[in-house]
Amino acid sequence: MIPTLAELRTALDEGRATSLQLTDAALAHIADPAGEGVRVYTKVYSAQARAAAQASDLLRGAGLARSPIDGLPISVKDLFDVAGEATLAGSVALQGAPAATQNAVIVQRLLAAGAVIVGRTNMTEFAYSGLGLNPHYGTPRNPWDRAAGRIPGGSSSGAAVSVTDQMAVAAIGTDTGGSVRIPAALCGLTGFKPTARRVPLAGALPLATRLDSIGPIAASVACCAQLDAILAGDAQPLPKPARLAGMRLAVPTNIVQDGMDSHVAASFRAALSRLSAAGALLEEIVVPEFDELASINATGGLSSAEAWTWHRALIEHAGDRYDPRVLSRIRRGQTMTAADLLELLDARVRWIAALEERIARYDALLMPTVPIIAPTIAELTEDEAYYRTNALILRNPTFINFLDGCALSLPCQETGTAPVGLMLAATGGRDRHVLALGMAVEALLQTPA
Repeated sequence: MIPTLAELRTALDEGRATSLQLTDAALAHIADPAGEGVRVYTKVYSAQARAAAQASDLLRGAGLARSPIDGLPISVKDLFDVAGEATLAGSVALQGAPAATQNAVIVQRLLAAGAVIVGRTNMTEFAYSGLGLNPHYGTPRNPWDRAAGRIPGGSSSGAAVSVTDQMAVAAIGTDTGGSVRIPAALCGLTGFKPTARRVPLAGALPLATRLDSIGPIAASVACCAQLDAILAGDAQPLPKPARLAGMRLAVPTNIVQDGMDSHVAASFRAALSRLSAAGALLEEIVVPEFDELASINATGGLSSAEAWTWHRALIEHAGDRYDPRVLSRIRRGQTMTAADLLELLDARVRWIAALEERIARYDALLMPTVPIIAPTIAELTEDEAYYRTNALILRNPTFINFLDGCALSLPCQETGTAPVGLMLAATGGRDRHVLALGMAVEALLQTPA
């Protein structure tokens, strides 16, 4: 069982653990030659982390803990700037690039809160896939059925496995089309995608700035709420669990349940049954806007357009160093015209307005985060299987990024079975509401039936 931030904070406050002990344990897991550390981290800050942990212990001993995460080992995705280092974003194409002159805003906020940053985590190159495969640094294996070599999900692949394998107590990733929620779902963790404007993007290498958001992967909803508050600079008291009885929850029936494997379908339906028995008011609805999104994105979509704009100069002199599967997706933006982009932006405004009106009377949407359990890495060797599976895994989370909404993925499978994520989503700005509802749902699903 992965300890929560609150449990570790209590252990620190009561003197049952020190930050240095927690940090040394995380570093030992990273360095274990039999473990996944070499594929999970692209950079490890052993000396800096131990020094930060010692400083945290001194401050705590003087009664000066800086925040609820002071002294806790945290990992950050490889696309956040760290002063003095080039930001590589899981690629080799940026090797030799100028070093960052300052920390990303979220890195600085974590440091100010006393977090011990143990290293940078591996990811899909340039964050452009939901599978988590990386041909340059290796692919971390999912903790579920590790011998079979299953994908961790992406793009924040190393982030999730750093938490499952106790190489960090929590991780910070990014989510442009599900890149926090997908690895959380496939690895049995909780992941939160905030409304994009909630957390500053400054110092994060972009994929698509109109869709990018920054969020945590951790052991519980409360952990995610605590980290989200720090990342967002939100000084309000943390959300409290909502009351499930009377909550109006919409369950879309079109698109999002297509292609579910039997285990995901059974887990999803069991979760819905428990929510209904607890007094939540579930209503199955058709969401026509979901059917429309493919045609809206037919010319390439926002990710392709924005990725091509950022990458085109780099591709000119280092395109041969890209993962070909990533490069091919970025190049889709090359053929988009100004008219295509303007029509897409206008269509998005109309789409958001229509969907917000349709779901205004509901407290949240419920859907499977990912419709299948994690496939094996070997299954995705052929390009056709790779692209088909990538599209399927990204499908549901992407709706919420295009909506500019917020969403939480939390485990809903029976203990001892393959991880399955339940996604709770709402319109933009309802982050605290989603977290409060998620706490209640989590408590219900963790109670023995």
